Amino acid sequence: MAANKSKSKAPPAEGGQRRSGRFPILVPVEVRWREPDGDLIKADAQAKEVNIHGGLLQFLDTEVFPPLDTELELTNLFSSEMTKGRSCAIRRSAEGTVIGVAIELLVPSESFWGLTFRLKRTTAELKKLDEVIRSGDIDPRVLREFRDAVDYVRKTAWAVQEWQERQFQHRDTATVLPLLMAERIRRAAQICTAVAADLKNHDIAPETAGLEALFKATLRLYLDLAVLFGNDPAP
Repeated sequence: MAANKSKSKAPPAEGGQRRSGRFPILVPVEVRWREPDGDLIKADAQAKEVNIHGGLLQFLDTEVFPPLDTELELTNLFSSEMTKGRSCAIRRSAEGTVIGVAIELLVPSESFWGLTFRLKRTTAELKKLDEVIRSGDIDPRVLREFRDAVDYVRKTAWAVQEWQERQFQHRDTATVLPLLMAERIRRAAQICTAVAADLKNHDIAPETAGLEALFKATLRLYLDLAVLFGNDPAP
């Protein structure tokens, strides 16, 4: 029997402790569980903070939550991936209002929460690696290149999350593409400036690998930009 509301009110107690830091994301999740009398309950929720062990779910269409220590069937509505978990804690505001149910995945998963979570987790690991690199004797140019790459990954991950959230909320996703294009242009300008500095410092020689391909690409880009701006390219 399917229903929209559980017969069990959210328990007043709060328990459970997270085993690792969570990442803020927005993932729509369908949650199913059975009541003690056998009734099947289905509810829509949003995952707001997650890690490989579980996350915090905010239920959308009902103010009734699964009792503590209830086995749950979870479906990621972005990817349709399914897994099992259990309710392990209730989070409340300072006023005592229930703001979410903490759930634990029965089997830790790096994939269930989707691409955005994996990108954020990878970015966090890269930031930790950046701190380790900075503490060592690393050439500043190598460090700068690494940090620029991490920054690019972080901004791209944000764009992916923004696109998924807008799609889920039935908002216009087309506006995300100009953001990605602007970031690509910013990154290209940044790289061109760095290469120009390397040329000035004589760090690049005529025999440097890929230099001819770079020359042809930048020349083609210059000609196309000149047309875009309505200027006749110099002969």
